[in-house]
Amino acid sequence: MGLARYYRRFVKGFSIIASPSTKLLQKEVKFIWDDKCQENFETLKSLLTQAPILTLPIEGKEYVVYSDASHNGLGCVLMQEVKVISYASRSLKYLGTQKELNLRQRRWLELIKDYDCTIDYHQGKANVVA
Repeated sequence: MGLARYYRRFVKGFSIIASPSTKLLQKEVKFIWDDKCQENFETLKSLLTQAPILTLPIEGKEYVVYSDASHNGLGCVLMQEVKVISYASRSLKYLGTQKELNLRQRRWLELIKDYDCTIDYHQGKANVVA
């Protein structure tokens, strides 16, 4: 899993796909390789062996971030002129229990307020990119 995680930014939804296998690496968890683990392993293997279609960012052009989240994880795609620059994803541990922004989130909010950002909401079914 370590080497696969190195390439996670090239695989859309990596954390969600790898979640069953990653949970097996936790302490106090009995290692049981089931059909779900095998299916996700085959999916990751396929995605990691295909050439990613990413592009380098162009300075001065507009960026678009598509994001999506669930109770288990979140993911986003950074795009420019309808071309993918990068993917990012992460599994969640305790977002549902967190009621207020932590210090890091407040700093991010402080940082992005100086930029000219537009946030458009797309319903889950319509948000096919993220």
